[in-house]
Amino acid sequence: MPKVLIPIGDATEVLDTMYPYFRLPEDGFEVVVAGPEARLYHMVQHEKPPGWDITQETPGYHLQATVAFRDVDPVEFAGLFISGGRAPEYLRYDRDLIEITRHFFEVGKPVASVCHGIEILTAADVIRGRTVTTVAKCRMDAEQGGATYVDEPCVVDGNLVTARTWHDNSVFFKNFIQMLKGTR
Repeated sequence: MPKVLIPIGDATEVLDTMYPYFRLPEDGFEVVVAGPEARLYHMVQHEKPPGWDITQETPGYHLQATVAFRDVDPVEFAGLFISGGRAPEYLRYDRDLIEITRHFFEVGKPVASVCHGIEILTAADVIRGRTVTTVAKCRMDAEQGGATYVDEPCVVDGNLVTARTWHDNSVFFKNFIQMLKGTR
């Protein structure tokens, strides 16, 4: 069964992460969750309440990472899924994760990124010259990474598929699964 890597950390967004965690196996992909360490991580739920200018964060579920980034061999994986939340703010400093991310772009394997996941792609310097979407408040991160930002539910550019938030999961995952199966 082909494997898809999902890197997480504390404050990984619940819906950004749990949807692929359960959805990908439905299409025959084994999900492997990795983190800075192999341990239990605390996820959060992000929602913009009516009348708020910013996102409210509340505690969410927990998810076990079964492998540390330093022990991941990216050659073993068919794809990479980078979720959002606040975790990418600190995960982007993990050298092992950055090298893992670069591997997928160097060999052209499918990569999916939603919401704040763009921060990891920018840190890895892999979106320069590409067109991407992300949550609007990360537009600057995308542009600082050399990408062209567009406000669309889903954007496919080569081996990369991006979405704004979990609200775009239907079209986002249709494209990512097609890429993983080689039908896109």
